[in-house]
Amino acid sequence: MRALAHPLRLRLLGMLRADGPATATMLGGEVGESAALVSYHLRTLARHGFIDQADDLARDRRERWWRASHRGMTWEPARFLDTPDRAAAAGALLEQIAGRYAEALRQWVVESSEWPEEWIEASDMSDWRLELTPEQVLRMREELVAVIERYEALPPAEGAEPIRTLIQLLPQRRRYGR
Repeated sequence: MRALAHPLRLRLLGMLRADGPATATMLGGEVGESAALVSYHLRTLARHGFIDQADDLARDRRERWWRASHRGMTWEPARFLDTPDRAAAAGALLEQIAGRYAEALRQWVVESSEWPEEWIEASDMSDWRLELTPEQVLRMREELVAVIERYEALPPAEGAEPIRTLIQLLPQRRRYGR
């Protein structure tokens, strides 16, 4: 968990998931960091099982390609509340993830006018306020993930583009009234 709480590592992992395999040099150019620093962070991600070497893409022994080990990730922060250190690490990771989500939304808002009208029409940033029990929220989360996995399994169709799908089910305390 601490390996992912580093902002550059989380960004590198996201890039490998979204854009496919890359070298440290390629990623360094994208994030504005040296290949040596990026390579260090990639090795850390690999040590924790988040990425793997993509030796099949290397043209020679010096070239080292990396790919994401998984297409996505879900985790349960409640599993890390058993000690103050683990709770703090979970909080740090959640903060980094929230920042990445906010950046993805900001990027869409900035770039949306460059997309064709049908993509703008298909996009969505909805917000609902529901009153549910923890059990109902868990059931809804499972159903949403099942729908996403069903679409993820479809072969890419003509005109398909990568879609960033964010699920946020966040309890909120009442400030006043009912």
